[in-house]
Amino acid sequence: MSQKTSNAFIAASWVALGAGTIGYIVGLARAEMLLNEKGYYFTVLMFGLFSVISLQKSVRDRLENLPVTDIYYGICWFGTILSIALLVIGLWNATILPSEKGFYAFAFLLALFGGIAVQKNTRDNMSLE
Repeated sequence: MSQKTSNAFIAASWVALGAGTIGYIVGLARAEMLLNEKGYYFTVLMFGLFSVISLQKSVRDRLENLPVTDIYYGICWFGTILSIALLVIGLWNATILPSEKGFYAFAFLLALFGGIAVQKNTRDNMSLE
């Protein structure tokens, strides 16, 4: 790669990460659910963010012929899929309004997208230094 990531895309990535994460957490803080339910959804968000960032790094390492074991690569994919499945299962069984379920789902996906994009931008710009 020989071109620096545009400042507009870097900003949009951070906005997506911030809007998704902060929106999700504010929604949890204001939700009328038990503390253990809030903890479950918060943990799923943090696990999801860690998983997608680790997956993006592993995919990029492999593309650049850096060593990544098949086990770690598989765990990254498994963690990403598992975090999404845990959110879906939790929301499916939750006793909240369908509009709230949609809010959490889309905030979660926006946060994951933002995490991937921020990691990609960081990696792209490191290779130019």
